[in-house]
Amino acid sequence: MQWLLDRFANAEPSLAAFIHKGQVCNYGQVSADIAKYTQQLSAQGVRAGQTVVVLADYAPDVFCVILALASLKAMVVPMTRGSVIEETEALAISGCDHAIEFAQDGLSWTIKPHEVSVSNSLLDEFRATGRSGLVLFSSGSTGKPKGMLHDFERVMDKFRVARAPVVAIPFLMLDHFGGINTILAITASLGTVVTAENRAIATICEAIQDHKVELLPTTPSFLTLLAATDLAQRYDLSSLKRITYGTETMPQSTLDRIRAKFAGVELQQTYGLSEVGVLRSQSRPDGSLWVRIGGSGFETEVRDGILWIRSDYRMLGYLNAPSGFDAEGWFNTQDRVEVDGDYFRILGRVTDLINVGGQKVYPAEVEDVILALNNVDDVVVVGEKHALLGQIVVAKVALHEAEPLAELRLRVRKACLAKLAAFKVPAKVELLDQEIYSARFKKMRR
Repeated sequence: MQWLLDRFANAEPSLAAFIHKGQVCNYGQVSADIAKYTQQLSAQGVRAGQTVVVLADYAPDVFCVILALASLKAMVVPMTRGSVIEETEALAISGCDHAIEFAQDGLSWTIKPHEVSVSNSLLDEFRATGRSGLVLFSSGSTGKPKGMLHDFERVMDKFRVARAPVVAIPFLMLDHFGGINTILAITASLGTVVTAENRAIATICEAIQDHKVELLPTTPSFLTLLAATDLAQRYDLSSLKRITYGTETMPQSTLDRIRAKFAGVELQQTYGLSEVGVLRSQSRPDGSLWVRIGGSGFETEVRDGILWIRSDYRMLGYLNAPSGFDAEGWFNTQDRVEVDGDYFRILGRVTDLINVGGQKVYPAEVEDVILALNNVDDVVVVGEKHALLGQIVVAKVALHEAEPLAELRLRVRKACLAKLAAFKVPAKVELLDQEIYSARFKKMRR
């Protein structure tokens, strides 16, 4: 990772690296702080191969501490207060030697010994390499959360070739591979990271307006909520040049609404998994959901309609589950896809499928039809057990204004029958009475 530290050290010192709480932290300060924290952490007893949990959100000092730990060849476990896994459960998987906790403003931090011993052959083998590790956890949306071990230096190496610098908000959280990927991509190209107080829609829009943000990497769920508001008109978002979206299936209706609200802004679908990294992507320019994915270090293959990926930036393995790779290094993404030449269309996770009497239903396909209806702000489609059919389709709908449930059910049924096979039409339509998004702004279907 010395190349990255050298890039920071050789940058124009006054160049803005972060804008945090309205204050600019430049690359000269970042370079100095990484060196300072490396010395401080060493003095606190952090040694190569030790596991250090970092509880924090985005802030300049957080970034500098994480890179200082990597410089010391430690195993870094980033966590946030909205983590998808409880700290005790995480530490039982990764182990721990030291715990660093940042104040919520990201301006101060403490470190203390926090020994949690685990016996793990994969960790032991990696420690012997003398390289820095990165441990992340899956969301557990399809079962027990899995701990994933990455070679942190190899993750960084993806960004050796600098791209044009941008001003961007790292929307995806620090304990998510997409969040780590975003902040490394921005800083490795000497761009500017703009932090936000929280991930509320108005807060993000205000940050874009105030700091002339050019790139917003986010999720389809966030964009669905944004499309249902007038915030794009209330704030000056004209600085945006590109919006990227990934981590879950994008409804075509949401994409159409966002295209209408952000004419002239490039909308780019991204694709990646914590297990294999984030691939280069190029959306087809016709406004559809077809996307070309791959890039240097990645290979793709479709087997029986399922996307498989082989990656130079893959994880080393799961800490608490069998390897997800076949003998030749291919990973089953569990995503069913359609193929058109070089382009893929992601239909959805096999694990999200609803089985209605042997017929397969993708929730995103039904959600797309319902989202196009007037007065519908959002919807989540799930399967519900049924004695005869195995499962039935249930749509839980969030409305913009109150509406009699009987009328809503009739509208949903008519719209779905007009565009979908009868077995895909929701047997139940309910009003949403609970939060449907995780802390990572992804729909929870379980």
